[in-house]
Amino acid sequence: MSITALQVKELRDATGVGMMDCKKALAETGGDMEAAVDWLRTRGLAKAAKKAGRVAAEGLVGIVTTGNQGAIVEVNSETDFVARNEQFQAIVGNVAKLALRAEGDVAVLAEMAYPDSGRSVSGELTDAIAKIGENMNLRRSAMLSVSDGVVGSYVHNAVKPGLGKLGILVGLESTGNKEVLAGLGKQIAMHIANTNPQSVSPDDLDPEIVARERAIFVEQAKASGKPDNVVEKMVEGRVRKFYEEVTLLAQTFVIDGETKVADVIKAAEKDAGAPIKLTNFVRYALGEGITK
Repeated sequence: MSITALQVKELRDATGVGMMDCKKALAETGGDMEAAVDWLRTRGLAKAAKKAGRVAAEGLVGIVTTGNQGAIVEVNSETDFVARNEQFQAIVGNVAKLALRAEGDVAVLAEMAYPDSGRSVSGELTDAIAKIGENMNLRRSAMLSVSDGVVGSYVHNAVKPGLGKLGILVGLESTGNKEVLAGLGKQIAMHIANTNPQSVSPDDLDPEIVARERAIFVEQAKASGKPDNVVEKMVEGRVRKFYEEVTLLAQTFVIDGETKVADVIKAAEKDAGAPIKLTNFVRYALGEGITK
């Protein structure tokens, strides 16, 4: 018989189990809703769903790079104890590898076939929840690529290569020496781990953020009682300082404490033998934005 999307949704709402598993349960039981719930329960899937309401803010960030491409994922668990579990670490590592093909689309990634299991990525996580007894979820994913050059990376306090609680990808577009680019990419990624910039340059900084900061600076400057022309100069000076604090290329490179990141890249062009453009970066800190 044909299983409708409405049936799948009803079973998902009742159990909290993923769409693909619900569809399979209904197919196996001829569309019988109660039997489908039992089918899920006997396989530990509905048991896993009961844990889905718990907050999962621990876990791991996983990174994989292959020359001019890189992918990053965050997979959450409830406790750091599970993040140290070898099964969980293997799952995050495999999911990071698959993320390259998913091109940063977490919904696509969730439904991709997990290696050697016969399950999807979401199905593998559901199976792990039932075995380990703790809520887990694939929270987010991103991919970075350059047409020619290197995607550099860094994982802070790595528990295993490519796995940790803070991960960064950096795209460097260049026809230059790839070893030089890889070294530069890692150093800049380490800098980003430390400074958490909001954008590459002022041009791609969120205009709303700039407008909000400018409004604060205007009120602060007016409170000084200075003439309007002086107030305007004070505001512009503070906006410039704000850019230096939050935009990557304008920040002072933490490794030497004195050179702007833009100048570090410019100086590296001599060793690379070609111009270098920093195209973008991704920074994932485990659990950021999750209300515990």
